[in-house]
Amino acid sequence: MNEEIVVIESISDLMQAEILRGLLESYGIHVWLSREAASSAIGLTVGPLAEVDIMVSESQAAEARKILDDYYKGNLDLGN
Repeated sequence: MNEEIVVIESISDLMQAEILRGLLESYGIHVWLSREAASSAIGLTVGPLAEVDIMVSESQAAEARKILDDYYKGNLDLGN
């Protein structure tokens, strides 16, 4: 069965996208990052041309969105 991959968030900071990927993967969610070709070609990592789509399988999208929402609200226990 081929499952659809959906964008759950777009962010204009590659480093932040990598942090979010690590967070989601720590919860067992497989994440793909898609960058604009222009940002790769000229080495941009921040700003509008460096936009990164954070993508997950459709079946994990609701869980991933909840994790990100909790992260932004400061509701996750990150081992502090």
